[in-house]
Amino acid sequence: MENDYNEKVERLLDAPYWVIDFLPMQVPQGSKGQFFAIEQYYLQEPQHERLCRQFVDVVLKLNCYHDLLVSRDGGDEWLYPDPKMLEKWLTESLQNGHLCLMIDDGESLITASGGDICLTLYNPSPDLLDLVQRLASAAGLHLWQPKE
Repeated sequence: MENDYNEKVERLLDAPYWVIDFLPMQVPQGSKGQFFAIEQYYLQEPQHERLCRQFVDVVLKLNCYHDLLVSRDGGDEWLYPDPKMLEKWLTESLQNGHLCLMIDDGESLITASGGDICLTLYNPSPDLLDLVQRLASAAGLHLWQPKE
């Protein structure tokens, strides 16, 4: 199963993706703003904990509608993880690590990585995209697709 899982993840990482973020759109290259200073601000406590809580809300609510197969740092996979464990893993991954949340047996994927202040959603169906948009908005977050 692990090999099949890794192959699915690799395939999905090449698929179209959207970003679940605290910003409403991608910051343009050469922007006169202070993106990197603001990013560092949000990586510090208590801002980081508050942001993690928003991401956890999206993922837990998404798990009400879709199966999630979770892998931490490329290790074992867990189907139907306990909500408290999923919260712990996601929060830890956003601090230091990597988490893959495979949706509906490999149709889509959400990733979280340490040092990032966003989640990435790969290959969503139109219905999944609509649902994640609603969940992100309800949590005070935004969903956008990077410009190529």
